[in-house]
Amino acid sequence: MIKILIADDHSVVRKGVKHIISEFFEKVVAHEAVNSAEVIERIRKDDYDLVLLDIAMPGKDGLETLKEIKSERQKLPVLILSMYPEEQFALRAMKSGASGYLTKDSIPEELIKAIQKIIKGGKYVSESFSDELLVSMDRDVEQLPHENLSDREYQVMLMIASGKTRKEIAEKLFLSVKTVSTYRTRILEKMELKTNADLTNYVNKHNLVV
Repeated sequence: MIKILIADDHSVVRKGVKHIISEFFEKVVAHEAVNSAEVIERIRKDDYDLVLLDIAMPGKDGLETLKEIKSERQKLPVLILSMYPEEQFALRAMKSGASGYLTKDSIPEELIKAIQKIIKGGKYVSESFSDELLVSMDRDVEQLPHENLSDREYQVMLMIASGKTRKEIAEKLFLSVKTVSTYRTRILEKMELKTNADLTNYVNKHNLVV
């Protein structure tokens, strides 16, 4: 029997993933969670073989939730299943303890392949990204400025660079506009930049946005 927790704030995604895994695995129990608090509550009560975790969730995002999961159940495997491309979050997620990273546009067969490999103790990223990820994780060089940002700062940086206003960012991340402004100030200071345009140029230069 395989027990999996599917954490995503969109019901259609949870139901779709549950259908895919139930079609393949004969004996599987799939529970659902819509936010970080539910995830932590679930893993404290049940022993799961795997958590499928979205990044963009209300309240604490997936990367923050991942760290909480690891503090509660260090050996519990977590597969990030996100709408964000690997270039943006895969490295950060793997360094934080994720066992794998897949985008939501991956075919069902790849999701099953990832689950099988991770449950057996392995790690999984798409073949197209694996070489780049290994090089990034193994390199022993000075970090780039954006690698020194917190997970939330990194997320806000990408949203600013994509042209979203402070109000739009606040609504998306369930923050106040003032808090978003504070994040923006910290980001610019840490990266030694002055304007949103500088930030956007940096993000584009390092291919952090599709």
